Amino acid sequence: MTRTPLNTTLDGYEVWFVTGSQSLYGEETLRQVAAQSRAVADGLGGLPVTVVWKPVLKDPDGIRRLALEANARDDVLGMIAWMHTFSPAKMWISGLDALRKPLLHLHTQADVELPWADIDFDFMNLNQAAHGDREFGYIQTRLGVSRKTVVGHVSNPVVRRQIEDWQRAAAGWAAVRTLKLARFGDNMRYVAVTEGDKTEAELRFGVQVNTWGVNELVEAVEAASDVDVDALVAEYEDLYDVAPELRVGGARHQSLRDGAAIELGLRSFLEGGGFGAFTTSFEDLGALKQLPGLAVQRLMAEGYGFGAEGDWKTAILVRVANVMGTGLPGGASLMEDYTYDLVPGHERILGAHMLEVSPSLTTAKPRLEVHALGIGGKEDPVRLVFTADPGPALVVAMSDMRDRFRLVANVVENVTAPDLPNLPVGRAVWKPEPDFATSAACWLAAGAAHHTVMTTAVGIEVFRDFAEIAKTELLVIDEATTVRDFQKELRWNQAYYRLAQGF
Repeated sequence: MTRTPLNTTLDGYEVWFVTGSQSLYGEETLRQVAAQSRAVADGLGGLPVTVVWKPVLKDPDGIRRLALEANARDDVLGMIAWMHTFSPAKMWISGLDALRKPLLHLHTQADVELPWADIDFDFMNLNQAAHGDREFGYIQTRLGVSRKTVVGHVSNPVVRRQIEDWQRAAAGWAAVRTLKLARFGDNMRYVAVTEGDKTEAELRFGVQVNTWGVNELVEAVEAASDVDVDALVAEYEDLYDVAPELRVGGARHQSLRDGAAIELGLRSFLEGGGFGAFTTSFEDLGALKQLPGLAVQRLMAEGYGFGAEGDWKTAILVRVANVMGTGLPGGASLMEDYTYDLVPGHERILGAHMLEVSPSLTTAKPRLEVHALGIGGKEDPVRLVFTADPGPALVVAMSDMRDRFRLVANVVENVTAPDLPNLPVGRAVWKPEPDFATSAACWLAAGAAHHTVMTTAVGIEVFRDFAEIAKTELLVIDEATTVRDFQKELRWNQAYYRLAQGF
């Protein structure tokens, strides 16, 4: 049994460090600029994405050519720009206009401290970022360039964390730009929020969303060999706490073998088509024996995006969150707000889905079980049962608002769950910021979806950066949110996005 792992690492990617100056200062000063800018770039070593220093930019043609080169390189996630000396901003117009990769403006300088007793005018000519970057900031704003601005020395851990967040967001953007998503069946009948404009999604994000008949997946499942099924079942028994009835010789062992065949078929279909995300629907299962549960859970944990009931927008978010969180503790999963504990002052949300919650949300050993499922009309499906670990988390939804896509994110805290002996699914229990009533009222006012991605790996700043790169609306519900201010933001955004896109 061979596997072709989905690329969910940051290995092989790079970010270019570009420095602005001009020929006015002479060769000796430019050599100093190059040496110091290289040292600043080297100071960003150890970040998740390799920072590659580029020679100092001194003229419009060189800037434009470098932007075009970055655009053409799939392995280049974006650019970090710093104006070491005074680089006249008109030199940057054609290059910034041509750049299609994410941009971070680093407002920094070579040294943390000033050598006060030694400062002369040569020093001032060399170290002009304090106003050189202001010139650069002006032209970015004048041109309407979307970017992140980070202020401070690269030795500052806060600065490094901000740059890392942006790198991760840029990686998420690169992933969605090339994402192929396979839908097996359509979305759940009569449901509104899982609908959306797939053509607009490809224009805005780059993702290709297309549908395949579920029986094409069935053919791949039926092609799974007994040898490969045996090997996968053995892997299950090694990794999970498998219910005795599912083990070899158990009364329901065939259910586990059927689940393994579904995983093998689904995996081969996705790998063969180069897909990084997919959806299923319990209303369209064709000749599948079970609604895919275990297979979906394991594929999400490996980095695939997934949305239940045909929800391709959530599948995109799960894939993006998996990429952005690569290498960090925690994971990303489809999630759904299911039911509430409304004890005043102690409100909690119980989130789950029918089967499909990723085990990447827990460090505990999941239990592999089989239980009846009252919808779908198929045999009882196998699934992993666990509770998400306590700790910080984020839930994010995507909605189609007709003239734009809207992201809504709620900062939450997963908490220790009460015993749930009769709930045989993966689940999480959380408290939302700033409180339950405010969170729910704002979520509803925003028209946010009931399906979300829950990520325990990345925080809200990464999603802020992603939304800025994608030029997509993001509404945040956090500790500072009030219903009144949130409603104002909704009205302002309505006006802004309609004006920004023209009439």
